[in-house]
Amino acid sequence: MDFIWILFAFACGLIARSAAMPPLIGYLIAGFALHAIGINASDNLVLLSNLGITLMLFTIGLKLKVNDLLAPSVWLSSSGHMLIWSSVILAVILLLLPLSLALFEGVTWEAAALIGFALSFSSTVCIVKILEESGEIKSRHGKLAVGVLIMQDIFAVVFMVMATGILPSTWAFALVALWLLRKPIYLLLERVGHGELLPLLGFFLAFGGYELFSLVGIKGDLGALILGILVAGHNKSTELYKSLIGFKDLFLIGFFLSIGFTALPTIEMVVLALGFTVLLPLKILLFFIIFNRFGLRARTSFLSALVLGNFSEFGLIVIALCIEQTWLAKEWLVILALSVSFSFIITSITYRQAHRIYRTFNSTINRFENSRVRRDDTFKLPQEAEILVIGMGRVGKGTYHSLCKLVENRVWGIDSDEERVKRLQDSGYRVLFGDGEDSDLWQNMDLTHTRLVLIALPYIQDIKNIQDQLRSVNYPGKVVAIARYEDQIEQLTECGIDRIFNFYTEAGVGFAEESLALLNSQSELSQQN
Repeated sequence: MDFIWILFAFACGLIARSAAMPPLIGYLIAGFALHAIGINASDNLVLLSNLGITLMLFTIGLKLKVNDLLAPSVWLSSSGHMLIWSSVILAVILLLLPLSLALFEGVTWEAAALIGFALSFSSTVCIVKILEESGEIKSRHGKLAVGVLIMQDIFAVVFMVMATGILPSTWAFALVALWLLRKPIYLLLERVGHGELLPLLGFFLAFGGYELFSLVGIKGDLGALILGILVAGHNKSTELYKSLIGFKDLFLIGFFLSIGFTALPTIEMVVLALGFTVLLPLKILLFFIIFNRFGLRARTSFLSALVLGNFSEFGLIVIALCIEQTWLAKEWLVILALSVSFSFIITSITYRQAHRIYRTFNSTINRFENSRVRRDDTFKLPQEAEILVIGMGRVGKGTYHSLCKLVENRVWGIDSDEERVKRLQDSGYRVLFGDGEDSDLWQNMDLTHTRLVLIALPYIQDIKNIQDQLRSVNYPGKVVAIARYEDQIEQLTECGIDRIFNFYTEAGVGFAEESLALLNSQSELSQQN
């Protein structure tokens, strides 16, 4: 049976990829297809799903800073949105009750409120995966979205305690002492090296945190998140994150498959689920309005709201609990599962066009921008900046160093990770904070003195988006980018990039040239002797 899951997941994922859609849409379809042909979910699939969610929360923690959660734009917007949206859904259901529809039979206003609460959550699994695939998990709008998701997870823990009546153990207060484990964990990170022990340590910390929190009566996934946050301050946290990312993505396939095994829908259930899905633009609009009220840029508010515009897997847990308490009929679990699936598909498709949508409608979107907006991510480029490196990760930083040896202070960098920019500026780098996919950034920038733009980013869609931005502002200079695979070179050439370097081939060429130079210098030294 396990092979059948793999077969269906791979086939449907490949079809989705061929149709220019994210593979997770294929996994959702695979789950419903397996259920339709009579295959039942086993304990192995549930285990795989749980492992994926736990690892995902741990990896979120690795990239999170506590200060990100303390901002009013995170915790106040989360709670405010949840309250208002739950009220909207409650009002909609109360308006439908007099129609005497079969699915609404016996639904009380309390149950309707719980349905609204279930639909107020956004999907941590879907959103984090989309942000990672687009390379925006550490951008300003990415961090805002993740912060909102974590606050929602905290609300979820509170709800579970209130709904079940099961209070955490008094030992839960002892979890504060986990802060004392930071130094021992850091020591372990330094001792394990860079091989297979590193991801194994990640598994130990993630699942150890899960078990520890579960023992004291708190949602175990929260423990994985907390352990990740504890490790985030170590300089090896990024390497640990990359060593776990493949495992996490593989395990999460089980989660997307498991949604399809909830139950088989009827036409009435599908229609009602589509009705809830049609309300998603209102959910997005509400997030956008709330974020704007906190003085965020219209672009940040728009992108964060767009990626948060879906329903969450946690809604299924809420509804399952309501069914267990006999507050709702079991058909509502199917309705919520369908609504969650439809919302995943919509978010996966629309967010891929998010930057293009913003660029097209930016004048309309910016009309709603708060007058107190923070605009430290748009700037005027210094006239001496003849060469611009976009993306100051390992490759970008290495490129910056090499260019500085040749043209000295005429090289500048741009990066969308605020913390990285601050570290580099403190170390003397000429680097500015900004998102290369931000149309406002380029419209406010004078590029007349810039002769060369190097895009040192790993995601091909990001490179294409930046090239579109440069073309839209009539940038006259040359553009160079990096491709990791041969098939990407053709795509980047078609979008007008002047020169594309194959990451692995060029690294090999550079290695060979440096080695030959060393050999030649040794030969010259021998001849002189």
